[in-house]
Amino acid sequence: MNNGSKKQEMFAKMQERKSEVKIVRKIVAIVAIAFVLISGIVGILGYSYVKSALKPVDPDATKTIAVEVPIGSTLSSISTLLEKKGVIKDARVFKYYAKFKNESQFQAGNYDLTQAMTLDELIESLKTGKVYRTPVFTMTIPEGLTLEQIGDIVEKKTPYTQKEFMDLVTSDAFVQQMKAKYPELVTDAVLADNIRYDLEGYLFPATYSYFEEKPSLESIVDEMVGAMNKVVKNYNDALTEKKMSVHQLLTFASLLEREATAQTDRETIASVFYNRIDQGMPLQTDPTVLYALGSHKDRVLYKDLEVDNAYNTYKNKGLPPGPIAGAGKTSIEAVLNPSKTDYLYFLADKKGVNHFSKTYDEHLLKVDKYIKKAE
Repeated sequence: MNNGSKKQEMFAKMQERKSEVKIVRKIVAIVAIAFVLISGIVGILGYSYVKSALKPVDPDATKTIAVEVPIGSTLSSISTLLEKKGVIKDARVFKYYAKFKNESQFQAGNYDLTQAMTLDELIESLKTGKVYRTPVFTMTIPEGLTLEQIGDIVEKKTPYTQKEFMDLVTSDAFVQQMKAKYPELVTDAVLADNIRYDLEGYLFPATYSYFEEKPSLESIVDEMVGAMNKVVKNYNDALTEKKMSVHQLLTFASLLEREATAQTDRETIASVFYNRIDQGMPLQTDPTVLYALGSHKDRVLYKDLEVDNAYNTYKNKGLPPGPIAGAGKTSIEAVLNPSKTDYLYFLADKKGVNHFSKTYDEHLLKVDKYIKKAE
């Protein structure tokens, strides 16, 4: 091979190497760009996933999820359990979030959690052993209120009017719904013809917390009826022993709630009512007259006592047809555990202190002393 041929061959090889280098560079550049793009995409997706996992699974969820945290559980096992139950989106995110917050000492126990809870709320609950959430708003229903008065509170605290509330609680369909859901509490007794409002006295007085801006009106009332159902269930044995129905219990308790001015008075007033029933005497309690009149007067007049109404316990013996207000646990328990006395009369003075008497003459003396002379 002559020198010219060798030079041409060397030149060809050099050109081939240059071409290979260009191809390699292009491939490296493509791979590098692809790597950067993939890394960016993975980073963005990872960021979005973690950000999502830090939020509640379902901010609008109201259904509770039972979670049992066994004794000796570690942060890892609790995180896995919460993810398995659907309370959180990712166990690892929860685990590292808890570590970042320096929280790892959690209490064993049974929890009713929801998918609407934030990671901070879950951590607080697991730390304290109590389910902790920050409510959007709360609503307190005091003892001794009628349905109409509860409706006034609902109107102030929620987007619903008092009329909407009353329309719901007096709806035959809703009453039937409550009967079907709470058959031991809401019985056929509420359907008697002379009862003003079927669900009067069946909404438990308490403070209720809400975790959404506009819970349904049905769910608000349902929770109150459900709370009463839960309370009354605790007294099933006592009711059986006294041969008393739930309706009678709530009716009796509502009278104590409206008459009592101190906790201890409830048990004594209950004894007065029991004694009068045993002797065939009318209960003669003023709040039933006011309920019969449908007014909220401070004082009952003699002419008011003649109102012809099933709720008027001056004209009718025994308990009224149904509750006249919502009773709390103290009044309910006083019905079931009354004091043992011979009292047949009582009155409240200007300061709200109740005074009890065994005879009518004794009662009249106290009327003169605490009512007439105080005027």
